[in-house]
Amino acid sequence: MINIRKAEERGHFDFGWLNTYHSFSFGDYYDPEHMGFRSLRVINEDVVQEGRGFPRHGHRDMEIFTYILRGALQHRDSMGNGSIIRPGDVQRMSAGTGVTHSESNPSSDEPVHLLQIWILPGQEGIEPDYEEKKFSEDEKRNKLRLIISPDGTDGAVRINQDARVYASLLDEDQEVAHQLASGRHAWLQVAAGSVTLNDVELKQGDGAAVSEESDLRIAAVGPSEILLFDLA
Repeated sequence: MINIRKAEERGHFDFGWLNTYHSFSFGDYYDPEHMGFRSLRVINEDVVQEGRGFPRHGHRDMEIFTYILRGALQHRDSMGNGSIIRPGDVQRMSAGTGVTHSESNPSSDEPVHLLQIWILPGQEGIEPDYEEKKFSEDEKRNKLRLIISPDGTDGAVRINQDARVYASLLDEDQEVAHQLASGRHAWLQVAAGSVTLNDVELKQGDGAAVSEESDLRIAAVGPSEILLFDLA
């Protein structure tokens, strides 16, 4: 069973400095039909204008990661971390018992385009933690590269949840496959381009919730970038 979350049906706000789309209920956008999928709670597609950003604010008990599509994002947090992340970088912050942070676009002439993703933790009340790793384009080219896992397998960023996230950069007409174990579910997010998922067409911004399927085939209609979530 594949249920499509169309890009144009997402929550949308344009604040001038921030143009944001919400796949699931978030902030002032509330849709009881779209509160998340399994442990996946938030997928926000954000474009932040140059020199602007999110002022310091707090979180608790959430696994938050950021995936940059274009431009750069500057991160600072109450754990003492500070860095600028760019395409290929994956940043994970486990909010745990509480953390504050800020995110801003350090560029003076280029917006930053990113996906901000929240996953519910497998255990609450843990010590806040931060991790950041870079994955090259070659690692993701026409293959599914594991970028997030519970145990850091194959150099992936660790997460406090039974969830695995794969990233892929697909050339036109290229295909990748993924097998879901019994009882597992998947979410496919099309970050760029357009693909077919088991012959179901998806375009940029679309998401797809997958249950009761075992074999997933993802084929690129044109050059594309995807994130695939394998969830309990």
